[in-house]
Amino acid sequence: MSFSIKLTSSAKSFLKRLSPEISKRIVKKLKQVRENPFRYLEHFEGDSCYKLRVGDYRALIDVDFQDKILVVRVLDKRGRIYKR
Repeated sequence: MSFSIKLTSSAKSFLKRLSPEISKRIVKKLKQVRENPFRYLEHFEGDSCYKLRVGDYRALIDVDFQDKILVVRVLDKRGRIYKR
């Protein structure tokens, strides 16, 4: 039941701006999520997406159940992501 992961252009650019240690940690977590997504994802209230916690960072993820694709829509710090 492995899902594939796609990142939007804004998520990719944010990941590139982070320090190498933090970006590696986020990528490692995304690989874990790919294998068993609903162990790590929580439903995000007020929207039809899910959120992923990685330390002080959050990712808002859309799930395509039919094609088994996780689309990382937004990636940002915890304090800023909920203001979007």
